Amino acid sequence: MSYAPARARCEREPDVLGLGPSYGLYAVMDLIVDNFMPIVRNFQDELEKLEQAIFSKRFHQSTIHKLYELKRELVTLRLAVSPLQDILNQLMSLHPGLIRDEVRPYFRDVFDHAVRVNEATDTMREMLTAAMSVNLALATMQQGEVVKRLASWAGLLGVPTLVASWYGMNFVHMPELAGEYSYWVLIGLTFSTLIALYIVFKRARWL
Repeated sequence: MSYAPARARCEREPDVLGLGPSYGLYAVMDLIVDNFMPIVRNFQDELEKLEQAIFSKRFHQSTIHKLYELKRELVTLRLAVSPLQDILNQLMSLHPGLIRDEVRPYFRDVFDHAVRVNEATDTMREMLTAAMSVNLALATMQQGEVVKRLASWAGLLGVPTLVASWYGMNFVHMPELAGEYSYWVLIGLTFSTLIALYIVFKRARWL
């Protein structure tokens, strides 16, 4: 990272630069913390895109991978920001020989920015955890819907299979085989049963 913007800022403000090296330290710390803000915004945009992908109609395994990668990057960002808060807290209250009293309010402003970055990171981590749970729950629901559809079609195919296997046993003494309309009655009963099962499954939203 280039510190040229911090130097340019000090050169534009010669009056406050007269406060000594402590103001130069403030300019550098402020630049470091401000550079975290675009990263946070990029993470927020990425999280919004992933949330839209989660609630799409189809489950994508890549979505859970991206969620995990984003969570890992947020952990890395938090590990970078948290020590800055401790450093800034000390610069606001300690080291009287290094930090002039006139500059301490400036460090308070940088500390507030660091706190906001840290809070935004924690919030996104919680949202990511919830998003991962929702993603897995939706995937489980989609799998359940597939299982129900397969079970419904298996039930519909089971009816003619049962009838065909029943009358395929080649028994000689089966009274209904002698009837003139037995064949058509059997077909009618089979189709009626299939239609009834289809209606039941459709009302249960299994199909």
